[in-house]
Amino acid sequence: MTAAAPRWNRLEHDERRAQILACARRLFSERHFGAVSTAEIARAAGVARGLIHHYFGTKRDLYLEAVRSMVSMPLQPVPTELDGRDPEQLLAEGVERWLEMLSRNRETWIAARGAQGFGRDGEVEAILEEAREGAVDQVIAALRPGADPAAAPAELRAVARAYAGLAEATSLEWLQHGRLTREQARALLYESFIAVFRQVLDAVESAGDPAIQPKAIPA
Repeated sequence: MTAAAPRWNRLEHDERRAQILACARRLFSERHFGAVSTAEIARAAGVARGLIHHYFGTKRDLYLEAVRSMVSMPLQPVPTELDGRDPEQLLAEGVERWLEMLSRNRETWIAARGAQGFGRDGEVEAILEEAREGAVDQVIAALRPGADPAAAPAELRAVARAYAGLAEATSLEWLQHGRLTREQARALLYESFIAVFRQVLDAVESAGDPAIQPKAIPA
């Protein structure tokens, strides 16, 4: 029987891998994919270049892992469990945390949305799509505590996805195009979340009921 590897070996492996990934994400967040080399990542992490290939494979593989680790964070600002706190305050805190995450990962966030780097890369899109669906589950769980997100009405899931799209577009208007300040992005995300899930969702659900006549658009 082969003896188990010493525990410190495994910890060293995990810590070294995490260190490389953290440095890669920082560098990819400062500059786009093509401007960062594996040699530079290795120097920043204080490891031999060969360890990057050992742990991650190619630079592209490392980039994809950096994207995956970043979008494991929320893809949109949503309140989590209320824990007795005021929902509006919790939402405001969620928006601020989300904006701070975007600020610290600007280049990676933009590149992952096709603005630079690999463009509309299929593997990046798959990573983002999985994260978007996970974010929708978070929204539904926050709005309907105890309910199974997979069993949510189609309209609710569609509206949550629409808000996710608005949140991503808002991030690019702020970080890439500069047409919004951080404060304006915060106001847009906060107010639109309240409006979408207090008013718009009701209107969408009502529009699906043929017995309810749509409201006329004011002149």
